Amino acid sequence: MTVLAAALGLLMGLVVGALGGGGGVLTVPLLVYVLGLTAQSATTSSIIIVGITALVGTLARLRGDRIDWRTGLTFGALGIPAAFLGTLLNRHVDQRVLLLAFAAVTVLTAIAMLVNSRSGRRKPEESAGEPFPSARPDGSVSTAVRLPVRVPTRRRRLLVTATKIVLSGLVVGFMTGFLGVGGGFLVVPALVIILRMPMSHAVGTSLLIITLNAVSSMASRVGAPLDLDWRIVVPFTLLSVVGSFLGKRVADKLSGDTLTRSFAVMLILVGGFVAVQALGVF
Repeated sequence: MTVLAAALGLLMGLVVGALGGGGGVLTVPLLVYVLGLTAQSATTSSIIIVGITALVGTLARLRGDRIDWRTGLTFGALGIPAAFLGTLLNRHVDQRVLLLAFAAVTVLTAIAMLVNSRSGRRKPEESAGEPFPSARPDGSVSTAVRLPVRVPTRRRRLLVTATKIVLSGLVVGFMTGFLGVGGGFLVVPALVIILRMPMSHAVGTSLLIITLNAVSSMASRVGAPLDLDWRIVVPFTLLSVVGSFLGKRVADKLSGDTLTRSFAVMLILVGGFVAVQALGVF
């Protein structure tokens, strides 16, 4: 069992290091269906494993310029109270319902990422204020300047961005406590789709947010029976840390589009598997 846990931890670490998230999405199903833990025990174990792995991944990126510290710290701080609420609900939900919710959120998130990726590639470049030809009544052509219909003020842009960060931070924090994941599978899409952050920066920022969410989620469990099997948690965590370094090297060699599609496909596969198992189709 220890050797198997270590091997699975290495796989999870590769995913977290390369994609900046998804570790909890992999860890919970592996702990439940492969290593035989209950959903509640798996969610708590997952928070420890993913949180430590994300912390190491964040530290490994300190020298680079690919972590948006302001967004990451704000996101994480907002997730603290939400994670407490999610944890309270987690204790009162049936295991089957918990796993089905996990699968549904995972698949919907993946679909949103794929749709955003496709629309981003197809959207034509538009440039406000760029000259374009227009015909005059006499048939001659003049070069008019197309002015934007509405130019948002800087204050308005800041307000919109702040609102997005607040709502995203609260939702991700709640899901961290409720589903027992670091939140990376929601953080990365939120950063890429809602905040329009490049995937290369979203990976590092996501690891920072996952670390903060994991700490707050574990703090909400203090005093409650944790029901942890350290023979599984320790080797799983150690090898996941090793895998995170290998995953970072892979991420450095891939484009943002490739990372986005890989992340989305992984979420669909995991979510579909969990849904099938929870429903007892096979």
